[in-house]
Amino acid sequence: MFISRELRKKNIAEYLLYMWQVEDLLRANELSMKKIQTTLVEPYGLDDAASAELRQWYENLIDMMRQEDVKEKGHLQINRNVIINLTDLHLRLLKSPKVPFYSAAYYKALPFIVEFRTKSDGRDKTELENCFDALYMMWLMKLQKREMNEETLKATSEIGKFISMLSLYFKEEEEGRLDLDSEE
Repeated sequence: MFISRELRKKNIAEYLLYMWQVEDLLRANELSMKKIQTTLVEPYGLDDAASAELRQWYENLIDMMRQEDVKEKGHLQINRNVIINLTDLHLRLLKSPKVPFYSAAYYKALPFIVEFRTKSDGRDKTELENCFDALYMMWLMKLQKREMNEETLKATSEIGKFISMLSLYFKEEEEGRLDLDSEE
């Protein structure tokens, strides 16, 4: 919760990937608060108030996972809303002549996005969902110390650059500094 709060302010892409990790951690702990207390709360060594706040956050996420039926797979609506908001911004950025470097980064990453979509059977997902799936998969492979071939590294690098740029524009928009509509 403390990490997610900071990431949400600084980098929306890292926030979303972190929240996907939290969903997976909750599933790995069988949505059991007893297990979560032992594996996810106690290791922080927080004071009582902060520990209670963290426990409450996990309990709320677990309740949402149960209500939204994402106990085994899928993502919470709050996380899907991030994708929706990013997709909206992405489409506006592509239409704007004010950000040609964004379009260039997107079109450079597009062949890799399409290839990942085909290989991962992500046809029912948006392009951005496929991007985040690719980045999350790469992160999991790194955690597992699995080898990645040159193609995978290049693909995730280009996708990462594109998503990083989108995240920067998202932050600018949230801070009221992004103007895609007015004439210069």
